[in-house]
Amino acid sequence: LDDPIVTVHQSIGEAKEQFYYEKTVFLRCVANSNPPVRYSWRRGQEVLLQGSDKGVEIYEPFFTQGETKILKLKNLRPQDYANYSCIASVRNVCSIPDKMVSFRLSNKTASPSIKLLVDDPIVVNPGEAITLVCVTTGGEPAPSLTWVRSAGVLPDKTVLNGGTLTIPAITSEDSGTYSCIANNNVGNPAKKSTNIIVRALKKGRFWITPDPYHKDDNIQIGREVKISCQVEAIPSEELTFSWFKNGRPLRSSERMVITQTDPDVSPGTTNLDIIDLKFTDFGTYTCVASLKGGGISDISIDVNISSSTVPPNLTVPQEKSPLVTREGDTIELQCQVTGKPKPIILWSRADKEVAMPDGALQTESYDGILRIVNVSREMTGTYRCQTSQYNGFNVKPREALVQLIVQYPPAVEPAFLELRQGQGRGVTMSCRVLRAYPTRVLSYEWRLGSRVLRTGQFDLQDSTEYTVSSLSRDSYGIYNCNIINEAGAGRCSFLVTGR
Repeated sequence: LDDPIVTVHQSIGEAKEQFYYEKTVFLRCVANSNPPVRYSWRRGQEVLLQGSDKGVEIYEPFFTQGETKILKLKNLRPQDYANYSCIASVRNVCSIPDKMVSFRLSNKTASPSIKLLVDDPIVVNPGEAITLVCVTTGGEPAPSLTWVRSAGVLPDKTVLNGGTLTIPAITSEDSGTYSCIANNNVGNPAKKSTNIIVRALKKGRFWITPDPYHKDDNIQIGREVKISCQVEAIPSEELTFSWFKNGRPLRSSERMVITQTDPDVSPGTTNLDIIDLKFTDFGTYTCVASLKGGGISDISIDVNISSSTVPPNLTVPQEKSPLVTREGDTIELQCQVTGKPKPIILWSRADKEVAMPDGALQTESYDGILRIVNVSREMTGTYRCQTSQYNGFNVKPREALVQLIVQYPPAVEPAFLELRQGQGRGVTMSCRVLRAYPTRVLSYEWRLGSRVLRTGQFDLQDSTEYTVSSLSRDSYGIYNCNIINEAGAGRCSFLVTGR
């Protein structure tokens, strides 16, 4: 039997000072129990029953399945301002005692109201201490105050003191909506929220877009070229960019046009369009991302534009595909990438829509190598390496395929079987291959203890048998059948006993 809870509601929803004067009031009592609970109500020491007082009605909502009892006070009278008690009882089943909760109803009873003494939103730098203050502005009885976070639990380092919440050294992970909730079981709880935004700049990237009006992807004198930089910025409205060429500030002009991309299309992105590229335009271009609020290190991205700037190309070394390995090994899938600048390589499965070994659908590589530790048979298949537009050319992705073949020992059945048979009787043991790779070139050997009984190779069948036509005392013991391929062996064991 849980402790009962009494909540108080009035017949109309607005909250006013002394809003229970000449109103109809509902006292709701709820308790979870097994077996079902039986409720009774008291006003002071007076037991209230249905029909005992014209101003009182007691009923159970039909949709609550006996978990709730409501005491309705119709058009409050002076004698209705009193102390009310709800007693929940399971009639001493299993010696469970009755439980009681009380509520004092007065002409000052009111639902809670609160206010937050903070801004919304609150924008802060990582490492700062944040204090949120929530104060009660109304409510009788005095409301209790609690803080909750929309994203889940409050940070472990949070310090709570009444309505004050303090986070000593805030991090990006602490961002989110924080709400103060006031409850005094009268009306609905009051709730006020504020959003904490922790400044951040991360994931600086760039890409080069050749002249879209020419089919080839090369950068050439007399053509247009666009350099784009992108960062993740929080908050995005504080983000500013500045451009430099060989360390000197650049301003937008007719031939060098600086723009910021529509945040709805490509957030956190700036572009430098060089119209009619000249030899003197070759050099190092730098875009610097910063936040107006300060306190966060800028991100600086360098992009070299020269006659040797060429789009990427991808190839797979001939000896690297197909790549044959054994289960449990560490292997490296390799794509050779050329181009200047060298782009990030994205690895993914080409044969089916499944996650990569690290759990993501795509894995980034800066050198074209995908390293897999403790490779498993499920990883057999075709892998795609593909150029990313990031830190390279914004052109049609180049891609190549690598075939991975994972060999694994035979899986067999039965792993163990006990056979009981008397002397002079015959017994047949059968060991079957369930899975193996390579599937063929399978050999088997039957042993009794350390003694080899028979060896052979599979042709088309997937099982091997060994028969003892007449058991003798020396025939009893453990028979092992080892089925072997290039990757290892699987074993069936049979305990032949006369007991």
